[in-house]
Amino acid sequence: MAELRENLLDWLRDAHAMEQQAEQMLRAQASRIEHYPIVKARIEQHLDETLGQQALLKACIERLGGSTSVMKDTLGRMMAFGQAAGGMANSDEIVKGAIASYVFENLEIATYTSLIAAAKTVGDVETQRTCEQILPQEQAMAAWILEHLPELTEEFLVRDATPDVEAKR
Repeated sequence: MAELRENLLDWLRDAHAMEQQAEQMLRAQASRIEHYPIVKARIEQHLDETLGQQALLKACIERLGGSTSVMKDTLGRMMAFGQAAGGMANSDEIVKGAIASYVFENLEIATYTSLIAAAKTVGDVETQRTCEQILPQEQAMAAWILEHLPELTEEFLVRDATPDVEAKR
């Protein structure tokens, strides 16, 4: 059983690092968006959710006798910085950013789905409940992005085709 708990603890650390990465990506996106206020508002809302998720995961990790991984958290933030820097170079940053966000949300959905199963197997009801609380937030964000992606793409194309109007962000 100790090995099962260690796996769960390690995966919770991974999830915490993933949420650190999400925080950095969301902050970077929100700070650069200028012409798409609905998208910016939803990103800021999800940033607040992400900060809450980090706290919940940290509490699970500490309850299991562990601590967050400085190395994993740092790598997550570095990856987010790289993604943000790469995105800024794209003339269609807003569209590519939305697509990348949708992919990342699905990574989070898969992570929490797996964590729920792991916590259930280990018998850690509190961690299971925590992950069951987080999962719908990730699903809602993924659904929101997918629902708004066509409209965002169309708005970008119209802005991009209009002289002297910035479409990128």
